[in-house]
Amino acid sequence: MKTPMKPAIILFAHGSRDPLWRLPIEAVATEIQSRDQGVQVSCAYLELCLPSLPQAAADFIAAGVVHIRIFPLFLGVGKHAREDLPLIIEEIRAAHPSLRIELLPTAGESPQLTALMADIALA
Repeated sequence: MKTPMKPAIILFAHGSRDPLWRLPIEAVATEIQSRDQGVQVSCAYLELCLPSLPQAAADFIAAGVVHIRIFPLFLGVGKHAREDLPLIIEEIRAAHPSLRIELLPTAGESPQLTALMADIALA
């Protein structure tokens, strides 16, 4: 029996014209990959950087991925997380109806991240 493929992970962030802005996002991807070499991980951006979320999803689909977890790396749940992201996900679902998409809460909604930021501030 074939072992099911792990879900791929897309780290979704806003994007910036400054190429150094991407470094922390890419560092998270590198950390994920170093912890589990069996997980495919990619970064995607809302604007100003490539790849876009639909392109990152299409790249994974072309590689045979059937389940994608999208982790929005936003601290707040603003317009991008509440309105823009669900529309993009619906576009991806319409183009790839057999793809399983799992949208995780934004990073800022994580109690672990809140506690970590408090730890850093207090250290």
